Amino acid sequence: MPKSSEIKFAVHLDENMVPEKIDWSAEDGDVQSACKSVLIALWDEKEKNTLRIDLWNKEMTVDEMKHFFHQNLMTMADTFERATGEKEMSQEMRDFSVYFADKMGLIDSSGQ
Repeated sequence: MPKSSEIKFAVHLDENMVPEKIDWSAEDGDVQSACKSVLIALWDEKEKNTLRIDLWNKEMTVDEMKHFFHQNLMTMADTFERATGEKEMSQEMRDFSVYFADKMGLIDSSGQ
């Protein structure tokens, strides 16, 4: 019998439907936690299109969002390399991530 696993998100909204709190849980890892932001990308095989869910709560600062995006860019490069074996393009993505971090003031120009 095939095994299945669930990852659940609970988004608590204010009166204007703006996320105030985001909780998530994963039964396999016995994880239950809160987070300030979540980005989910889904591949629609039929439409050959990416569907997205982008949420962040009221407490997420602009500085945190910059860091969140930088880290997502870096991990997307790692995932892309693992999924496709495209080492050169993955490195280009990492290089852009460093450029992004520098331009956003997340690191100084010496890479620190």
